[in-house]
Amino acid sequence: MAEGKEKDDSEANHHHQPLPFIEVLCKSSGKIRRFAAGTDAAFAVNLINQKLLSDGGGGGNRLLATHIDAVKEGEEEPVSFGPTSLLVNYGSDWKLHTVVDSNGYKGQVHIGREKVPKAYAHGVDGSHPMTERRSSPISFVYIGKILFAFLLLFVIGAVFTLFLENLPRLILYINSSI
Repeated sequence: MAEGKEKDDSEANHHHQPLPFIEVLCKSSGKIRRFAAGTDAAFAVNLINQKLLSDGGGGGNRLLATHIDAVKEGEEEPVSFGPTSLLVNYGSDWKLHTVVDSNGYKGQVHIGREKVPKAYAHGVDGSHPMTERRSSPISFVYIGKILFAFLLLFVIGAVFTLFLENLPRLILYINSSI
């Protein structure tokens, strides 16, 4: 009898201890993905999307996750995890799951070395797609700004040099007028 009570107590303590990982239900595949506690939500979403695309068969027809929500029955609003948020477990009543984009694949995002469709392609209001602009870090405007800075540096240096060359005359002029 005492052994049964000890077993029940140890099981109860085991259920109250925080798990060393976070479980996220992927709505698109129905699978539960596990992540270390404190994982960035953006990393988790990217990894889930990568696994959705790499799964054979119908993986190409599945909707990609946009973000992760924590939901609890009886609560009106879920807790949404932004891209820089850390995944946390709020307790046994809270379940983490992905939120899928109902419009399907939009845009491109790089995961690893391959291009995969991106789910964050619409603006905040959802009205029009955001354009991803890739440009070289060195442009003509950048070079022009550097040249202008050098020109300004030389002009300020020339003005300062002229002032210092004429400083003795200025001091003599001030002393003679006093």
